[in-house]
Amino acid sequence: MTATIVATPALGLHAEHLRVVYDGFVAVDDLSLNVAPGESFGIVGESGSGKSTVLRALCGLAPMAMGRVALTGAAKLPEPGSKAFRRRVQMVFQDPYGSLHPRQTVDRLLAEPLAIHGIGDAQARIEQALADVGLADGFRFRYPHQLSGGQRQRIAIARALILEPQILLLDEPTSALDASVQAEVLNLLEALRAQRSLSFILVSHDLAVVTHLCERLLVMHQGRPVEELAAADLAAHRVRADYTRSLMLASAGFRRDNAA
Repeated sequence: MTATIVATPALGLHAEHLRVVYDGFVAVDDLSLNVAPGESFGIVGESGSGKSTVLRALCGLAPMAMGRVALTGAAKLPEPGSKAFRRRVQMVFQDPYGSLHPRQTVDRLLAEPLAIHGIGDAQARIEQALADVGLADGFRFRYPHQLSGGQRQRIAIARALILEPQILLLDEPTSALDASVQAEVLNLLEALRAQRSLSFILVSHDLAVVTHLCERLLVMHQGRPVEELAAADLAAHRVRADYTRSLMLASAGFRRDNAA
């Protein structure tokens, strides 16, 4: 018997004037964004531009020197940093090899967030979470080292979803995976978003991934916002900033000139 997942209304997220400083280094400077309920929003930029730091600031894992974060889309919403907020906003990290405890079975990895939040019916919920990410119940008692990279990332997604969040923060969710399984994980995320009315905030350096999964995106450079645009405009090369154009050229990859 599996647990019944009850679809909850989508929530959005609003952040304004975010500033994150580490030992005098400004990692994010005066960044604002607004993600509508049910929207898929992307953040792009080169390595070191502050993309992942933004996600960490949104969920309380990075210290904010300035700024405000709030959920939107309902009358009564939890405050950032509260236990209720963390249940509604979950994160999937970039590295499935590092985000799962190597000495814990999948069963224990999925049971832990349920225990922290005092949610019962653990066995049924674990079975349902595995089924939702396309894994059989037999994976429950395996250890991370017994899984492929794609399977580990599916477990990481299941761990985030088991609390039935309304917003998912995705930090380069496919960059550590082989090309052969990247599309499978992206298609899984897209299907889960539709089924559960999730809002996504996706960080990636891969413009193709962002235009495939997101409706709007924010371009960052050196911790600051450069421009915000629709994914359709990026795909059609309708951009304003020179930096965005340089990202597009870099994303196109190396093109060999005609050899002599």
